[in-house]
Amino acid sequence: MTMSSPPPRASKHLKSAYRLAAIAVPVVAAAVVVIVVLLRVAQLGPGELLAGRLGAARHVHLFLAALVVVPSAVATLLRLVRRPRSVYLVDYACFRPQPSNRLPFATFAEHFRLSPHIDDGSFRFVTRMMERSGLGERTYVPRGNLYLPPRTGMEEARDEAEMVVFAAVGDLLARTRIRPEEIDVLVTNCSVFSPTPSFADMVVNRFKLRGDVRAVHLSGMGCSAGLIAVEVARNLLQAAAPRGAHALVVSTETTSFSHYAGTSRSMLLPTALFRMGGVAMLLSTSRSSATTTTSRFRLAHIVRTLNAAEDRAYRCAYHEEDGDGNLGVNLSKDIVPVAGETLKANIATVGSRVLPLSEKLLYALSLLARKVAGSRRRKAIKLHVPDFRTAFKHFCIHAGGRSVIDAVQSGLGLADEDVEASRMALHRFGNTSSSSVWYELAYVEAKGRMRRGDRVWMICFGSGFKCNSAAWECISPPARDADGPWADSIHQYPVAITTTTKMC
Repeated sequence: MTMSSPPPRASKHLKSAYRLAAIAVPVVAAAVVVIVVLLRVAQLGPGELLAGRLGAARHVHLFLAALVVVPSAVATLLRLVRRPRSVYLVDYACFRPQPSNRLPFATFAEHFRLSPHIDDGSFRFVTRMMERSGLGERTYVPRGNLYLPPRTGMEEARDEAEMVVFAAVGDLLARTRIRPEEIDVLVTNCSVFSPTPSFADMVVNRFKLRGDVRAVHLSGMGCSAGLIAVEVARNLLQAAAPRGAHALVVSTETTSFSHYAGTSRSMLLPTALFRMGGVAMLLSTSRSSATTTTSRFRLAHIVRTLNAAEDRAYRCAYHEEDGDGNLGVNLSKDIVPVAGETLKANIATVGSRVLPLSEKLLYALSLLARKVAGSRRRKAIKLHVPDFRTAFKHFCIHAGGRSVIDAVQSGLGLADEDVEASRMALHRFGNTSSSSVWYELAYVEAKGRMRRGDRVWMICFGSGFKCNSAAWECISPPARDADGPWADSIHQYPVAITTTTKMC
């Protein structure tokens, strides 16, 4: 006789009841202890208290009072004294490309077919991969990439960088009404293209920032560099800047300089998937000020995981020359499993900080069951996969490709609605590297789904191999963004992602 599983609605109610009990029971127990102690002490008159006749109360009550009240007060005081200043996201602005930079599938296929270095096998491989990539017809590339042959030299790369960075920063300054001389910290990142002077110097020169601005540029950190830049800016704001200071963070990737002109299939993937994009963010240690708008999000956590000590992970995304001397980024076949391993280590730390007690208890019980079970039964007992939807309302997963999003969705047990923003950003803008999670956040807000108190989890992957994540809490829902990256297309989304689009 087989036992049927409970219906989905009943199972959902049971989970809700369990989570409520896991939270309520410890609170109720602590409240009962405190009430009993207070009632017992209240039975003593003022004279008895002043005369020091507390001995009338049972020693156990005094012990419980000392055990509960004194440590809590001391811990609260120490936390207030040692707590670093909170860092807020005042606002952000994603680069919005011009229609003249659009790369339809037909144009992509035609350019690849006419490229002198592409043979028939490479052409079939790239077009087949693009049909399954999840990219749409309205992604963008630099103007130089639309020429035959492509113009991908230093001058074109610098032009692309200036176009993206200057537009995003200018838009951000206009939104926040902050003057360039009010910026105290500047952090920029671009992985492949690292010119001299640096990106940070480029921004200082264009917008005339102060001479004492703390400027830092990050290169070679891959698609997860955006959150590393946010962490660097946060640390500088907390440790080396006055209260209420502002930090400008700019994240982009210059695709002109990473164009690959060979036939190695593992090195053709980045050329086919990466697209033009960028974002500028304004951080502050002040929740609001007279000169800028009220901050939008509070930065709750940043967790970084690096597996570069393992050779397999270290070479997953490797900038090198092929056998013919053509420079490009080599993506290993191990990149998806390595990303899964790195994500597992990252979410272990994130979970310990954000998950409710009910999920932690379920995980601990499943781990204990595996420990005490015999070797034969141990494999049959699965570890509980925490439900991160109990901690986060929105998920922004790096749009590195369809397989990356699929792997994260499967590993975290997320629903299709949870990864909608990631799939739509990949379809609309392609893989924009470190800025992709911000296009996804803009999608959520353009759909009107962000509410005060909602928590957002950003997950990024990068060379090395890295998995970096950030947790944000919305403190001020956005107004309608008429000039955002989704302004002209949000009404068309979501769309069904198919794998049968024919390019030629």
